[in-house]
Amino acid sequence: MSITAIIIDDERLARKELRSLLDQHRKIEIIDEAVNADEALQKIHEKRPNLIFLDIQMPGKSGFDLLEQLDYVPEVIFTTAYDEYALKAFAVNALDYLLKPIEDDRLRDSIDKVSEKLDKEEPNISDDGVLTENDQVFVKDGEKCWFITLKDVRYFESVGNYVKVHFDSNRPMILKSLNNLEKKLDSKTFFRANRKHIINLRWIQKSETWFNGGLLVTVKGEETIEISRRQAAKLKDMMSL
Repeated sequence: MSITAIIIDDERLARKELRSLLDQHRKIEIIDEAVNADEALQKIHEKRPNLIFLDIQMPGKSGFDLLEQLDYVPEVIFTTAYDEYALKAFAVNALDYLLKPIEDDRLRDSIDKVSEKLDKEEPNISDDGVLTENDQVFVKDGEKCWFITLKDVRYFESVGNYVKVHFDSNRPMILKSLNNLEKKLDSKTFFRANRKHIINLRWIQKSETWFNGGLLVTVKGEETIEISRRQAAKLKDMMSL
């Protein structure tokens, strides 16, 4: 498969050098370039590439700042002249980290990693900006960062002005409203259970009748969430309960 990519780097010569190296790799199709985080944000939103080559240290917003602003997050290969960022890059589960000047052997290894990962994933069918279960998001909570595939999220929980993301054993908090998050998520997978929870339907283990016509569902991990009476009717219709 062809892998669409955007190069994001404030240095013109660095972009030119990387593009020249990538010309030797037929799997990669460079569809655009960006010189800063704001320009990259717009182009990623419009073109939804499979991959970005992302410089970390740029004037204004850094590569990490860009990732925090993205809804849809492609695969990421960091490119930088500063190896001090390597540990942090891998802490956020970046696919790879290339130190400038980039060596062709290391670039080839990175491209192979991208190709292998994308080949294993089902293609997203949404082209309207809605996030599907196979999409990846970037979450930062304090000094900790994660790349999360949405299918791994059990549920989202509203806590004041924040949303707590429940995946694996982690519970990071993001500054978003549950209402805005609901608009961005694929309703075939993510269901608004009540005013405080959006649940991933794939993680429901069982359900039982609850008070006032509602439902009590158990998600994997034995966590229970109450479904309001109005939403319970919608859920029964969706799942033919």
